[in-house]
Amino acid sequence: MPSTEELGIALAEDVLKAVEELGDEAIVNEVNKIVEASSSGLQEAYMAAIRAQRASARAREHLEARLEKARASKAKPTAEAAPATTHPQG
Repeated sequence: MPSTEELGIALAEDVLKAVEELGDEAIVNEVNKIVEASSSGLQEAYMAAIRAQRASARAREHLEARLEKARASKAKPTAEAAPATTHPQG
């Protein structure tokens, strides 16, 4: 039988998928109220998993943006790195 934490994580994953699909953030709180009425332990695990999933997603977005920026700056040659050209004096 899954632990309370495992149930909370699984429920949070499903709810966040539903939020993404439906575009309705209210689902998180609706499910929270339903779970809270029956099991405070599951409610705590569910909300902890919601917070953790969202924090992880924000952190990954930040990391990806930083990596893209760093990769883009490496790909662009700088003016200092370009070879100097000389023009013949006429």
